Amino acid sequence: MSETQTDTESTRSAEPGRDTLDTDTMQWVSAIVALAGLGLVAYPFMFESTEAAVWNDTLVGTAIFLLGGYNFYRLSKDRLANVAVAALATLLGLWALVSPAVIEMGSSELAMTTAAGGLITAALSAYNAYANSKADVPERTAARA
Repeated sequence: MSETQTDTESTRSAEPGRDTLDTDTMQWVSAIVALAGLGLVAYPFMFESTEAAVWNDTLVGTAIFLLGGYNFYRLSKDRLANVAVAALATLLGLWALVSPAVIEMGSSELAMTTAAGGLITAALSAYNAYANSKADVPERTAARA
């Protein structure tokens, strides 16, 4: 027999329209955002780039890394991620997505990786902001590894 809890009343949140958030899953989302920020920092040094592209990717990537890392830290302490921080990371991701059209990157490889990093950041940060704005109380895990 399975020991899965079947009592739906005890698993339902107190306020209708609000869901319980699994912080372990959202931690991974924030970690991927932070890694995408590190990728943005590294791309100009891996591909041919202009000085403007180096500054753009380094500053935007560092900010995304710090914002994603902050939400990762909050979620590791079983707290909800900061929605404003996730929204700012979304805006920075959107800037990274369109920046190759605005700034001369120096190579098509750098333009594509910058846009891809921006797309990943924008999508995951937007999901993070949405999920955390709709969440009530994070689920507590039984044990940490």
